[in-house]
Amino acid sequence: MAAGETQIYAKVSNKLKGRSTTSLLDPLLSMGFPAHTALKALAATGRKTAAEASDWLHCHCNDPSLDDPIPQEYALFLCPTGPLLDKLQEFWRESRRQCAKNRAHEVFPHITLCDFFTCEDQKVECLYEALKRAGDRTLGAFPSAVPLVLHSSVSYLGFFVNDSPADIIQEFAVMFATEASILADCTVKPCTKQLHLTLAHKFYPHHQRTLEQLARAIHPGHGCQWTAALYSRDMRFVHYQTLKVRFQYKPQNMDELTLSPGDYIFVDPTQQEEASEGWVIGISQQTGCRGFLPENYTERASECDTWVKHRTYTFSVAPDLSSRKDGEASSRRNGDPQPPPMSQNISSLQSLQATIMRKSVLVVRHGERVDQIFGKSWLQQCSTSDGKYYRPDLNFPRSLPRRSRGIKDFENDPPLSSCGIFQSRMAGEALLGSGIRIISVFTSPALRCVQTAKHILEELKLEKKIKIRVEPGIFEWTKWETGKTTPTLMTLEELREADFNVSMDYRPAFPLPSLLPAERYEDYLHRCAVSMEQIVSTRPQDVGVILVVGHGSALDSCTRPLLGLPPRDCTDFTQLVRKIPSLGMCFCEENKEEGKWELVNPPVKTLTHGSNSAFNWSNWIPGN
Repeated sequence: MAAGETQIYAKVSNKLKGRSTTSLLDPLLSMGFPAHTALKALAATGRKTAAEASDWLHCHCNDPSLDDPIPQEYALFLCPTGPLLDKLQEFWRESRRQCAKNRAHEVFPHITLCDFFTCEDQKVECLYEALKRAGDRTLGAFPSAVPLVLHSSVSYLGFFVNDSPADIIQEFAVMFATEASILADCTVKPCTKQLHLTLAHKFYPHHQRTLEQLARAIHPGHGCQWTAALYSRDMRFVHYQTLKVRFQYKPQNMDELTLSPGDYIFVDPTQQEEASEGWVIGISQQTGCRGFLPENYTERASECDTWVKHRTYTFSVAPDLSSRKDGEASSRRNGDPQPPPMSQNISSLQSLQATIMRKSVLVVRHGERVDQIFGKSWLQQCSTSDGKYYRPDLNFPRSLPRRSRGIKDFENDPPLSSCGIFQSRMAGEALLGSGIRIISVFTSPALRCVQTAKHILEELKLEKKIKIRVEPGIFEWTKWETGKTTPTLMTLEELREADFNVSMDYRPAFPLPSLLPAERYEDYLHRCAVSMEQIVSTRPQDVGVILVVGHGSALDSCTRPLLGLPPRDCTDFTQLVRKIPSLGMCFCEENKEEGKWELVNPPVKTLTHGSNSAFNWSNWIPGN
């Protein structure tokens, strides 16, 4: 160990004591991992799942510091979400583009409540309880709007929080620090100075005016839901530079480091004497191993990119938002009753909720279809001589729904492959973690689209609460369909018999018989525009996300009418649609203040994976 790590070791070398979460720890102990390393892995991964901790331990099997009792450092931040966060992130991007990077770009937008402190690995759960207790006590008094006042100086630009809202927020920080010291036996210092949200710090003086102009575009009155978030970092690398690996690298010598894209490397600028030009010595976050690496295989990353989010507490302003959970984890549990703000009546709550949540439309392409992998003859590959279905490959679905005219109707209305089902479930799981609120679901009548919608809803735990509304108006451009007639699609009755929770009462903008074969491009765009107009006008007073599951073409033809954009040239449209992957998404948000819809970042990340070709074991038989 280096001298600095030895000092840290000496400070925290107390024996393990306290309680731990058996539901997460026991599976790791049953795998043979020692208790102290299992607890270390849980703390390093945010105590989310035993599987993540197990993966971390396997990756760190050669980590020389694995047995060192060096805890994580934790900090509590108050973070904005919603429209205000969007505006702040836009400022981050523009300020970096126009005025270069400054210290504020190292961390996400936040107000520091408690600066970094240490906590023993076996007591991290106590911090979660401290956050929940402090949040529950503050919830009723938390300000419905946090006033932000712009402050500027030669080297600092940011928002100050003043008056009684600042006092309430600081009281929350003090409550957390007190609870953490009692429950987790750690020293936490709450922020007692001026609360602030930094926009820019340590920038060049001649950039001050430009930064101020960009900051004035951020209206503090933008809707915002504030969330207290508990983060951790590896205390050994606080003063190191952070690099992100861009390209894979296989070591050529024993003292070189294996590089995997997406990994982060910690580099101590003061310990580079042994490195040749173009090389650095670093420590991998993914494995904990140390070695030489080519610097041009990496790029500079932000300080907070390696931080781990543990738990959050959202200060909700409406009852149906009170148990919202974010993508990492939450200190609240779904279904727990939460006290509503005491000083507001129901009507004012609904009004405030409408300013925070907007109506949005998430257009999603269906998952991988079986003919996409096995070609046009896929049906012949899985049909017996008497017309029954069997599964010749694991990527064929386990079974097919029953259709009145038999298996042949699937030829031009193919189902999802097994991977397509998996993709849909992954997307649904990610949407659940994002915390968005789905209020209705519309889908093309194509089986693959209805299946995708069903699997997404199942992961969202909404399959019984929300009925799928089948809208033929967003079906694929029929010119791209084979044959001189439109495909034979499953009826609502067949879908219901196949256990799809479809609405039998919805009246579509374009009934199924109205679809014409080989329609003109203009006609296709018209029916998509009319259908989307009806879709967004359904339940006009509701706020939340309308999920639209369609085809790759829908990501353009169903969003441009909302955005008020003219149609694309037909050739450009065709080339664009070919590039849209399975579960590709476009997210449109209504901006009522400006009377328009805007295209914004989707609530979940993209899904990327490679191909997997067919394998014939008989080719390995000698003589073949």
